[in-house]
Amino acid sequence: MRHIPLGSSQITVSEFCLGSMTWASQNSEAEAHAQIDCALDHGINFIDTAEMYPSPPKKETAGNTEIMIGNWLEKTGRRSDIVLASKIVGPNGGMVRDGAGISAETLDLALDASLERLKTDYLDLYQLHWPNRGSYHFRQNWSYDPSSQNRAETEAHMVEVLGKLKDLRDAGKIRAVGLSNETAWGTAQWLRLARDMGAPEMLTIQNEYSLLCRFYDLDLAELAVNEGVTLLAYTPLAGGMLSGKYDGGRATPEGSRRAINETIGGRVTDRVWPAIDAYLDIARRHDLDPSEMAFAWTRTRPFPTIPIFGSTTVAHVETAARAADLKLSDEVLAEIEAAHRAHPMPF
Repeated sequence: MRHIPLGSSQITVSEFCLGSMTWASQNSEAEAHAQIDCALDHGINFIDTAEMYPSPPKKETAGNTEIMIGNWLEKTGRRSDIVLASKIVGPNGGMVRDGAGISAETLDLALDASLERLKTDYLDLYQLHWPNRGSYHFRQNWSYDPSSQNRAETEAHMVEVLGKLKDLRDAGKIRAVGLSNETAWGTAQWLRLARDMGAPEMLTIQNEYSLLCRFYDLDLAELAVNEGVTLLAYTPLAGGMLSGKYDGGRATPEGSRRAINETIGGRVTDRVWPAIDAYLDIARRHDLDPSEMAFAWTRTRPFPTIPIFGSTTVAHVETAARAADLKLSDEVLAEIEAAHRAHPMPF
């Protein structure tokens, strides 16, 4: 497992990141701890969580994933062996902090609560889970209306948040900051204002990215290359669909994401199964594990990318570790691009 710099920082992370959103819903604490141990055994030192986890998010379970990680840290004393990332939620309908979004006040409250649950004095990376103003992510692209936003309010909010993030960094509570579910324009404004203020620059952006979801390939990719922002690609298997385990929509394995959420967050459509079949066919013909192929593909992109893999078993961790050593041939990459042209954005 190779280790690379996180953006322009001095933080060094594994090129794959262990996601944790199933812990405390689909996974017990013992299972979560086994996955962390396995990840470290394979050189994966980067772990991502959030104050709202586990998923699906519920008011009564929010924060439980961080508690599990904190218990592992307390038990092992291995804080220095991991790079730990968490997130503060935006406006959330009452699930966390009575629905309050991101502000100077909620940053203090949310970070202190996360640190307490995680049993640590600092986070290596602190991310804004989604913007207060909204965005086109989570299948909102079909009804996205940027004209509903107020630029002056957005900029004032960004200045307030950046000022607080600077204070938190200077206090040693966070080392670096990042975004999630953001747009190219939003990311550009965060960077511009941070440079004007001498505040921490957003080093990362955690957006959905997979063979089936490629919004990032265009404007955000250009911004990332030129501004030094690393994509933390979540759901690189599209909720497990690219593994082939759903058998073209005919199967729903017990304990799977689809067993909990029938549409897998709106990803299940009539067009998605033919697209998945095309990628599974490529893997089959080239004797590749489809999950390993999908993971490895994210590391071939012409912009800095670290895939975040969700895991419910130790075997899933081992699959991601093998993918880190997989080099896809030019022929496979060409066939993947042909499949993308034939089945663009299937959800």
